[in-house]
Amino acid sequence: MTTHHDNAAAPAVVTQRGLYFEELEPGVLYQHRPGRTVTEADNVLFTTLTMNTQSLHLDAAWSAGQPFGQRVVNSMFTLATMVGQSVAQLTQGTIVAQLGMSGISFPHPLFHGDTLYTETTVRSKRLSASRPGQGIVVLEHTGRNQDGMIVATAGRTALFRLKSASDSPERP
Repeated sequence: MTTHHDNAAAPAVVTQRGLYFEELEPGVLYQHRPGRTVTEADNVLFTTLTMNTQSLHLDAAWSAGQPFGQRVVNSMFTLATMVGQSVAQLTQGTIVAQLGMSGISFPHPLFHGDTLYTETTVRSKRLSASRPGQGIVVLEHTGRNQDGMIVATAGRTALFRLKSASDSPERP
């Protein structure tokens, strides 16, 4: 016979979140996993959703005669996915706003079937002069394919919450 005890301790609750300003340290490298294998459907859907009619993303026959010999993944998809891969580990519920991006480059194409792996380095951080309880963090995202080849880089500046100023430790 199993008995139930009403006075049993409630289970611990862990809520996934990003890191607060105080938890981010310049020079630290965060490797975001899992990777994202990019499909033809991803590329075509993203390209058409964003009204990008570039044949390099949509026309297999035409692209076969171009320098890469095949369609390439839309670079804006690559950029958006790199930022997205960093969210769970770095910014989920702890970012206030993205302030800007800089130094974006795509040194090697990403192709259908490639897997994108992203890593982020914290370049610098400082308290906000105009927004108490918040700080400005400069991040550098690097995207690599499954062979380790760099396919994209991007600098990103974001406004983060300070844990010490947070009204709730659990934000969506």
